[in-house]
Amino acid sequence: MFAIIQTGGKQYRVQEGDVIRVESLKGEAGDKLDLTPIFVGGEQATFGEAAGKFTVSAEVVEHGRGPKIYVRKYKSGIQYRRRTGHRQDYTAIKILGIKG
Repeated sequence: MFAIIQTGGKQYRVQEGDVIRVESLKGEAGDKLDLTPIFVGGEQATFGEAAGKFTVSAEVVEHGRGPKIYVRKYKSGIQYRRRTGHRQDYTAIKILGIKG
């Protein structure tokens, strides 16, 4: 059985035992979370309001920061060059199960 959850404006396909990195969430390592899936698949697919009867339980594993990404800006002819960096915060969560 698998589920598709939505958090941080992105959708993730998860199943029991998966560890995924999502946009930063509140909570300390070891805290439990209950997420509402938008789709549940397996022997019989369920989506929409019917999928709302299910819950995906997860546990916060760690908080961290992703790799550094460099952004370069350039305009020709006027000697304009800029370089900035960005590191995105994330939360790693472990999927404990899909109940419903």
